[in-house]
Amino acid sequence: MVTLLTLIVLILSVIAHEVAHGYAANTLGDPTARLAGRLTLNPLPHIDLMGSIILPGLLVFTGSPIMFGWAKPVPYNPYNLKNQRWGETLVALAGAATNILLALIFGLIVRYGTILGLDAAALSLAASITFINLFLSLFNLIPFPPLDGWTALRSALPWHLSSGFNRFEAKIRGAGAVSLILFLFVFSYILATPFFNLVAWLFSLLVGTSL
Repeated sequence: MVTLLTLIVLILSVIAHEVAHGYAANTLGDPTARLAGRLTLNPLPHIDLMGSIILPGLLVFTGSPIMFGWAKPVPYNPYNLKNQRWGETLVALAGAATNILLALIFGLIVRYGTILGLDAAALSLAASITFINLFLSLFNLIPFPPLDGWTALRSALPWHLSSGFNRFEAKIRGAGAVSLILFLFVFSYILATPFFNLVAWLFSLLVGTSL
């Protein structure tokens, strides 16, 4: 039951992340996601079989410390954005910002839950939402394509610097699943422990107790 709830929280969190990209783009002048019917929290238009179900399910049910998954990317056209200098950066950061906001809200619920009269089950669920959203937000800010941290960094740089980033990103995307597997391998065996410790520290700072 706990693992199933964790999986549901993870799926809904990645969907909220993608919808935030679409809302940010729409606000900044690009209606592509809205016209495609993607500005909805209904999971069905967003679910990617591998990224939203199979991979997150394997990670959750095997007790992996990595909480990773994705929904179908929300389409947007950066050339429609009113702010051509910072628009793409803002759209890229909107997903992580939404996860951070969710982590803050539910983290405060955990911190003050006993005062609010919440039972242990409700506090446990709120804690799971907090941790997963902290993990997703920080993970997506890693500057490696196609993660949002890379897009935000690349689009914030002057053109003469970002062109090199574009070429590197094209090579990574051209490698397809191989680049993703290699990145996850490096992350799991080199970066996972310090990254998990950072997320755990932020979680403790937010909720007032350790994991």
